[in-house]
Order: sequence, then C-alpha cells, then structure tokens
Amino acid sequence: MGFLKPHADKIYAVMRIFVGLLFMSHGLQKIFGFFPVENPQAMPPFVQYGAGGIELVGGALVAIGLFAAPAAFICSGMMAAAYFMAHASNGFFPIMNKGELAVLYCWTFFVIAAKGAGIWSVDAARTKS
Repeated sequence: MGFLKPHADKIYAVMRIFVGLLFMSHGLQKIFGFFPVENPQAMPPFVQYGAGGIELVGGALVAIGLFAAPAAFICSGMMAAAYFMAHASNGFFPIMNKGELAVLYCWTFFVIAAKGAGIWSVDAARTKS
C-alpha cells in the first residue's frame, strides 16, 4: 500500500512541525505559565528553566527546521532522561508509569535527528543558496 508514498516528504515535514510546536508548548507552560493546568506541580528551578528551555528552544528549532537534527538529538536525550528520572521508577511499562509521552517524544526526536529537517525548513532553504 504505497498510496501515500508520493506525499511522504510532505507528511514528514508536517509531522516535524507539529511535534516541534507541541514540544514548544511544554516549554511555554513551564517558563511563562501559558496553557495553565488545573493542578500545577511545584518544579525545581532546573526542571522549570532547564527542561523548559530545551523544550521551548528545541521545539522551536525543530518546528522551523533550523539546526533540526542536533536540536532533535538534544530533545531526544532530554526525554530519555525525563523518562528514567520521572517515570521508570513507577513500573517497567510506559502504560503503567505514565511515561508514554516521554517515550514517544524521545523516539520521534531520535528519528528527526537521524533524518534531518527535510522539506519546508530553514535548513533546506540554507542548503539551496
């Protein structure tokens, strides 16, 4: 079933943009308090500003496709660390320890780091010039 194959580059670009924007929203929430939650949890400053900064800047870079591969690699590593620091001690399986989002972000960013920004990105525009 290769009916989407002609559109694979466009689908990848849209996925990269959406994943970057979604990840960026976590940084906006941690640093600026956008998208408030009902029961906010107190965060140590290194989580609020360290992780929040990586989420905000890394998500933005991935979304626009500027230095997307290295930014995605850093975001992937941060999500792996977040999984093992915050979730893994609550059970082995992500469905049990509420770590599914961390695992999905980790592996999605890892794929972006391997594949690069693709079309509709600043990186692609810079290589054309």
